Amino acid sequence: MNELVHKPKTGELDTSHGPILYLEAVSVSFDGFKALNNLSMYIDAGELRCLIGPNGAGKTTLMDVITGKTRPDSGSVFFGQTIDLLQMDEPAIATAGICRKFQKPSVFETLTVFENLELALATNKGVWTTLFAKLNGTQRDRIEQVMETIGLTEHRLHLAGILSHGQKQWLEIGMLLMQEPKVMLVDEPVAGMTHQEVERTAQLLLSLQGERSIIVVEHDMEFVRSIAQHRVTVLHEGSVLTEGTMDEVQNDPRVVQVYLGD
Repeated sequence: MNELVHKPKTGELDTSHGPILYLEAVSVSFDGFKALNNLSMYIDAGELRCLIGPNGAGKTTLMDVITGKTRPDSGSVFFGQTIDLLQMDEPAIATAGICRKFQKPSVFETLTVFENLELALATNKGVWTTLFAKLNGTQRDRIEQVMETIGLTEHRLHLAGILSHGQKQWLEIGMLLMQEPKVMLVDEPVAGMTHQEVERTAQLLLSLQGERSIIVVEHDMEFVRSIAQHRVTVLHEGSVLTEGTMDEVQNDPRVVQVYLGD
């Protein structure tokens, strides 16, 4: 007897083979400069991947391609095995479950922590709906859960504008979590943080892996070492220079040369 096999519907996320993001032979040129050069990379479902490389290596362009901000000249980008991201615009990609956090936190400073998370709920964002909707029990529980995850429960009624830089970063991560993304792109999350805030951010990101895939772009190598439990990808001149554990990457002569110019 043949076993029944679930076949994903068109548009349904299929990660049955492991990877949740496929980037194959992606190239992007700006005025003759190749920001990405035949780049291929695969991110597994539930993986926390650190992406490092010197300035100009292509890290930002790579995130722009994944989120639909930049269209590559060639190559393919798939979300799971069946969803072609190059056929989708930025809002559609975000709705599908890929969210991005930029380096500078963008929270609503005149609203409380609770209100920021409430606005980020994955519901109808129509103005009238947002103004007059009453939270149901499930939604309220979700907000409480996220506040606990990001460590801001005690600050629930504080205006976002009076939070520390680190707390604003955590709040923005919380706002992404409210949208229940399958993939989170996080750009330099610990820039400008105190040592304690850096440690707390590492704990937060590590607590999220498994539930969703996270790609972290960061220059702070000590922070990368604290969260890089599996693969680290090193970009150089728009291509993947090498991938491996943090120890393997740091001991690779090519990486040493790229960073130190030996």
